[in-house]
Amino acid sequence: MDQDFLIKIVVLALYVGVLFLIGIVASRRIKGMSDYYVGGKKLGFWAVAFSARATGESGWLLIGLTGMGAIAGYSGYWVVAGELLGVLVSWQFMAKRFKKRSDSYGSITIPDYLQSHFKSTTNNLRILAASILVIFIIIYVASQIDVTGVAFKSMLGIDYKIGALIGFFIVLTYIFIGGFVAAVWSDLFQGLLMFFGLVLLPIVVWFSMDHGTGVTDGLNAIDPTLTQVLGRSSDPWLNLFTILGFSMIGLGFLGSPQVYVRFMSIRDESEIDKGKWVAAIFTLLTDAAAVSIGILARIYFTESGQDPEVVLGNAGENVLSMITESFLPTLLVAIFVAIVLSAIMSTIDSLLILASSAITRDFYQKIFRPHIKDEDLTKISRIATIIMAFSALIIAMIMNYVSPDRQVFWVIIFGWSGIAATFCPVVILSLFWKGFSEKGAMASMVTGFVSVILFNFVFKEMAGVGQYFKALDVLAPSFAVAMLVGFIVSKIHPPRVEAVKMIEEIDAES
Repeated sequence: MDQDFLIKIVVLALYVGVLFLIGIVASRRIKGMSDYYVGGKKLGFWAVAFSARATGESGWLLIGLTGMGAIAGYSGYWVVAGELLGVLVSWQFMAKRFKKRSDSYGSITIPDYLQSHFKSTTNNLRILAASILVIFIIIYVASQIDVTGVAFKSMLGIDYKIGALIGFFIVLTYIFIGGFVAAVWSDLFQGLLMFFGLVLLPIVVWFSMDHGTGVTDGLNAIDPTLTQVLGRSSDPWLNLFTILGFSMIGLGFLGSPQVYVRFMSIRDESEIDKGKWVAAIFTLLTDAAAVSIGILARIYFTESGQDPEVVLGNAGENVLSMITESFLPTLLVAIFVAIVLSAIMSTIDSLLILASSAITRDFYQKIFRPHIKDEDLTKISRIATIIMAFSALIIAMIMNYVSPDRQVFWVIIFGWSGIAATFCPVVILSLFWKGFSEKGAMASMVTGFVSVILFNFVFKEMAGVGQYFKALDVLAPSFAVAMLVGFIVSKIHPPRVEAVKMIEEIDAES
């Protein structure tokens, strides 16, 4: 066996051992549903901030965003600006309000929160929210399993299917053991790996390269459009839509269930003030580092006139593996393999638990077995986790077979956008507008869900305007339409008086 390969496997085995240890320790804290799904609402700001960011970033940060930095050049930094703004707005203006209300309602899932917020007399809202959540989470998890296979293939030379299966069973095992606590603790561990690995890599590469007169000159020598911050096209409208598409990715942090369930789990509101700065610094440094890694790879590996995707892989997905192999010793390359898996698994674990909560809590318990005790549901929740996980695995394998030339970055963003466009407008309106009604929320969710599909599969293919919708992508327009529909329907069908009164009483409390 090749010595370098053996070193990578040993490091990977140590990494997996730490995850399993976390799962075993976390399992001792699981006493009921609240512990399994929100850690008993006793978690500190360090764990929650790192978990929220690690979950929000996923494999697209290391595989997708590094590749996009190589393909887009300086304009890729608009993603950094958009994500940073989204994180700051979320933690500064939404997190405390959401924490206060979800605690008042006794909520442990997002459908729980919505059902209580509108004082719903039927289960229609809960069923709709949980159904959409399960559908897009399975798609999102499938995209993460897909990028796991890509990572194993590009960084270890292991067959895509075997790599995807290895990553899948690792994350399923420690979630199965320890639930939400294991997910958050492992996210903290994995988030630290991601943070230090990403921030240090471009520094090491920069000082190791024969960088000549600088990055800008290096990019200009390859393609002068790479240094155009406001877009690479001669069409100003296309540039505008591209900038909006990149920066509006940050909208997904304004209410996505996989992020906001972490605000439910935090110990108290004072922890949010501390966690805000941890989350903001993490976002700024890791995202900027990822784009910078891609830019340095473009300078080092490509020349003028070359197709970057021929050299760097489809959408630049091989950037990270190529640059680590070229500039780092084998031991550090092995650690970066673990870092890539950290980014992916920190998202998969959170999403699977979220999907499990939708099935177990929001369907089984709240609709069909309302009198069953929380403690009796732990076994069912684990079964639901396994079912969701294998469904996502099957979709990932089909996706690889049907579309071998798919772009990892945009496949992940599609799943992310679906969840965000469905839930973020509803969470925002519920937090800041007392006139928002249950019917408005349902209309908004359906609109967000349908819009993501229409903008992705219909509008992008339209002659003439299709290129603009491709540049804009699906999240921003779907988000805007869902907000508008929620507002209009709420004006036509106002909220129940008792729901508005309850909100006023909660907000009036000190």
